[in-house]
Amino acid sequence: MHRYLLKPTAALRGTAALPASKSICNRALLLARLAGGGWTVENPSDCDDTRALVRGLATTGGTVDVGAAGTAMRFLTVWLCTQPGRHVITGSPRMLERPIGILVDALWRLGARVAYAGREGYPPLCIEGGALRGGALDVAASVSSQYISALLMVAPTLPGGLRLHLTGEVASRPYIDMTLALMRRFGADARWTDERTIVVAPVPYAAAGRFGVEADWSAASYWYEAMALTPDAGAKVWLPGLAADSLQGDAVVSRLFGPLGVATRFGEGGVELTKAQPAAGRVDIDFTACPDLAQTLTVTCAMLGRPFRFTGLASLKIKETDRMEALCRELAKLGVALTEEGGHTLLWDGRRGEAATLPVIHTYDDHRMAMAFAPAALCIPLAVERPEVVAKSYPGYWADYARLLGPVEEAGGEVRSL
Repeated sequence: MHRYLLKPTAALRGTAALPASKSICNRALLLARLAGGGWTVENPSDCDDTRALVRGLATTGGTVDVGAAGTAMRFLTVWLCTQPGRHVITGSPRMLERPIGILVDALWRLGARVAYAGREGYPPLCIEGGALRGGALDVAASVSSQYISALLMVAPTLPGGLRLHLTGEVASRPYIDMTLALMRRFGADARWTDERTIVVAPVPYAAAGRFGVEADWSAASYWYEAMALTPDAGAKVWLPGLAADSLQGDAVVSRLFGPLGVATRFGEGGVELTKAQPAAGRVDIDFTACPDLAQTLTVTCAMLGRPFRFTGLASLKIKETDRMEALCRELAKLGVALTEEGGHTLLWDGRRGEAATLPVIHTYDDHRMAMAFAPAALCIPLAVERPEVVAKSYPGYWADYARLLGPVEEAGGEVRSL
């Protein structure tokens, strides 16, 4: 089993070559295709998730295997329903455990011909592509905002457009806002009419244009974590390509890390991170709008010894792994015993037990487990199992880690030159 050994280092200085936002890029690529192919998407994301989407958008029939790419599974399911021919969409073993019934039910009501090839409510799916009809839909929004985004993006091409009424607690609302903003950038007429209703007019996308993808705030969160944990009082990290007016909901990371001792300065073309005076007391965060930051903040607070109560975590159970369970298991190796409540809350009282000797962090085929736990090596030597999973969203992560935090060592003793 491939492992990297990581050890505490004394300094944190330099620039992280952040990847392009895959959330923005994947939406832009689908919108460009829905617009007819005349758009140029600049600075595209170079990661497994985007490559899976690109392969699916190029299909003319047959089987599409998205692997572990959840965004590609949701977006391509709707796309393939509009494309003539017979299609099968499938993925990794974990992907076949991630529910998709809410999206399929909505597509049935739009006239799609979709059938389950295996267990009802889950991929793989058999799709007979063709024309969809518009109309009005009630859709449960508490499970995944990607269901909503997938339906919205195809809506301008439907007769009569689409009116979506969202039921239940709306998960990851900033991602829906991102989708709507990008749709308008590509020429659509799409907007909220009240807190729970979105209306998309049957106005076609602009035929051509250019769109540049900004850097990824989710990826930036791991350097915020490193800044919070480093003992280097003069630490300084430059994160190019980030802006205060980002479309990404995870830009909230700049505010969330303030009380944990990280100062953010927005400059020309990026963000500078430095150390600041942390606040005291328990950390309380609702992650309903930004679930991809939960692992980063959980590990950070655990390593800082800051008690916390984190809510809004229900969607973590259907991610690349059950992230709540994975956090509990792996932090236990570091002497941190979390309490889970109701399937949506994690608690820690600040008491730490004895850590394992050179704990080995299992990543569960989840890129964010690897990247969230790696900076914990600033506090305790550890090993990260299957470190290559970072390719799902941040292929250059280990190269940045080695450049900013020091050598990355193979389990066999070889120092990686990344």
